[in-house]
Amino acid sequence: MFEHKALGSLDDYFLEYGKRREQGVYFYRINGYNDHIREFLARYYEEARRTGAVIEGRIPNPDEKNLSYYEEIMGMQFQLSMGFLLASLKKWLPRMSDYQRNNVAAAIYDTLEAMRREGKNDNMLRNAYIKFMCWLYYKFERVVNQLGENRIPKILYEGTVSNYELKLLCILSGAGCDVVLLQYQGDGGYCALDRDSKLSRKLELPGMGEFPAGFCMKTLRKELEERANAERLYGTPPKYSSCTNAWIEGKGLEDVLKPVQARGGDERFFYNCFLRMEGVEDKLTYKNELYQFQLEMAGSGRKMVIVESEISPPSNEEINGIKRKQYRDVNQLIADLSANIIYAPNMELQRIMRKAFTDTVLEESRSVGGNLNRLINRTIYLLCWLKRFQDGLFQKWESPQVGCFVYLGGCRNENEAFFLRYLSRLPVDVVILVPNLNKKCCLEAGNLYEMHFTESLQVERFPRENADLQLSTAAYHAERELDTIMYQDTGMYRSQQYQKGVSAVLQSIYEEIAILWDQELRYRPNFNVTDAVVTMPVIYAKVSGVKDGQVQPYWAEIKKLLTPDTLVIKGAPYLRPEDPNPVRAYAAGFLKNGRLLRSKIKSHSCYTYGVLREEVQEHILDKLQLLLDRKMVKGIYQNGTEYTAIATVLNLNKDILRLMQKFDFTKKNPKIVYINTSEAVLSLEDSILTAFLSLAGFDIVFYVPTGYQCVERYMNSRGMEEHQIGEYLYDLSIPDFDTISIKSRRSWREKIFKRGD
Repeated sequence: MFEHKALGSLDDYFLEYGKRREQGVYFYRINGYNDHIREFLARYYEEARRTGAVIEGRIPNPDEKNLSYYEEIMGMQFQLSMGFLLASLKKWLPRMSDYQRNNVAAAIYDTLEAMRREGKNDNMLRNAYIKFMCWLYYKFERVVNQLGENRIPKILYEGTVSNYELKLLCILSGAGCDVVLLQYQGDGGYCALDRDSKLSRKLELPGMGEFPAGFCMKTLRKELEERANAERLYGTPPKYSSCTNAWIEGKGLEDVLKPVQARGGDERFFYNCFLRMEGVEDKLTYKNELYQFQLEMAGSGRKMVIVESEISPPSNEEINGIKRKQYRDVNQLIADLSANIIYAPNMELQRIMRKAFTDTVLEESRSVGGNLNRLINRTIYLLCWLKRFQDGLFQKWESPQVGCFVYLGGCRNENEAFFLRYLSRLPVDVVILVPNLNKKCCLEAGNLYEMHFTESLQVERFPRENADLQLSTAAYHAERELDTIMYQDTGMYRSQQYQKGVSAVLQSIYEEIAILWDQELRYRPNFNVTDAVVTMPVIYAKVSGVKDGQVQPYWAEIKKLLTPDTLVIKGAPYLRPEDPNPVRAYAAGFLKNGRLLRSKIKSHSCYTYGVLREEVQEHILDKLQLLLDRKMVKGIYQNGTEYTAIATVLNLNKDILRLMQKFDFTKKNPKIVYINTSEAVLSLEDSILTAFLSLAGFDIVFYVPTGYQCVERYMNSRGMEEHQIGEYLYDLSIPDFDTISIKSRRSWREKIFKRGD
């Protein structure tokens, strides 16, 4: 007889008999659920199916035919003795060995003897004995013939066990079987039969809860069949699988920045995260946090793709690039379409991609309710997008590298949600940002980690710099060391310390313009320096109307802004299409596939910026590239406006170039005051110029007393703030500001404390 032993862990069930800590078998009841138990049951089911028996529902009682055959072979005699039981088993189950027969006979004897002590008469004992013998012959003959081997047979019983079924399971357990009772309804029915749990043990693990609705061995078996089918579909399995979110600490973007080597040490896994952040924690700092996140990601060398507002649908060219056929079922679809996933530089990554594709499509096939055409369309979108973003996420991939895909705005449809669920199975951190709580992301996924904040903020674009990162020299590093000692974290900056800057438009009230206007950038809100890149808070505003309709105070307020570094433009347009522009004829040759050909531009005879500091030239080209990438002006990449933008930016007048040449990103920035009192609108070239200069770090204020839409005509998005300050006035004449006097009002302190004359 085999003794029941206590588990150290569920994995002990799968140890061979000779390797068990204590020599014996396990008989446990499982009344609760967690993911670990689910995985155990899947594995135990496979073992029981191969080496034992799986009982789903009751064991059928012997029918008349079974009993008639038993009586014909064995007769109806019965004695409660080991000799009788051994002789009967040898005749009824002749394939058992003597060792197996002795164990089964002893187990039957103990069970029947216990029944006799409970008061059962000989007739009841005989009926129980015949039932056990029929069950052993018709249901468990294969099991008893494996008893005594090092690989212990497994019995899995699903449901609420009956009295005689429990006795049979005890016989099998005592003869050398492992047994699991899977009880969805809890332990109540069992305890009515075995009040003191003498026959089996109750499994108790941390984190156990109720079984999910609909969970049963039938659904688990179906999942296992699908998993086996999936393995056939994707072929050789990859060495690595995903460990998603298990390692994160709930710190949002800080978790994403965690080095992949510090996330976990199991070489079987790549450690990625699947994160959605809805709302913002702090409106004032959110955009700056995103920009700093992007800078740190770039500094770490990790691959990163940022998508805003939508994942643009595949073009006809992209769709035609997917090889496909007609399909009868989802398996045929997967087997054929997965051939479109090719990553020749790294076969291991290709295997990961194909396995993830198989798993994701099989999962999606259940959600579309068998609609194969809908599944095909979604899958083609997925493959097109994978090809589009593949290089950006996986170029020169090696384990354990993890890229990062950031989607600002959230999934708008199920095609996008399907694609992101797929990406979450790859070596990629998938980060979904939904700062505007009025917008909803339709993505649902069991492996998604969500963070919710109460503040809402409309953010249309991710604050980033699109220029390529530049390598640094030894002299640069030496200079950084000096900066660390004298000029970092001290609020002190040496002249022209930083060569790269990015502008961030300040949202402010009208009265703050005069306060901030002549202030050094380093003293403005959200000024920051990260990795030698300066975040420059700039003013970009339109002022409509005249306060209280008072013209003289209106001109006096404008005059206060006319600093030595301020360019004043009186009347629209400032630049005209017919103005001479030597760059215009060559602009089309300066752009290829959306990227400026910088070397070609700098070497061309029409390029006149060579006299400027090298970093100023790069700054100009960086912001021109950014202007094109963001399509800030209408018509870019639609009707050739991109070439007008190139010609305009590469033909700035000397006044503007001199302001840029002297511009120090930490000190006072150049400024433009653009006054338009008429019905004229800004030209296309004016719109390009002002949008570019705002990106370059200029403060720009449009004064439009008429309130007309003269600034916005060619702008794709209103990045500027508009202030309505008063009554609209028309046909005003712009004065000579030298004749305008600025009355200085005494402060309340001066009124109280200043002595009289």
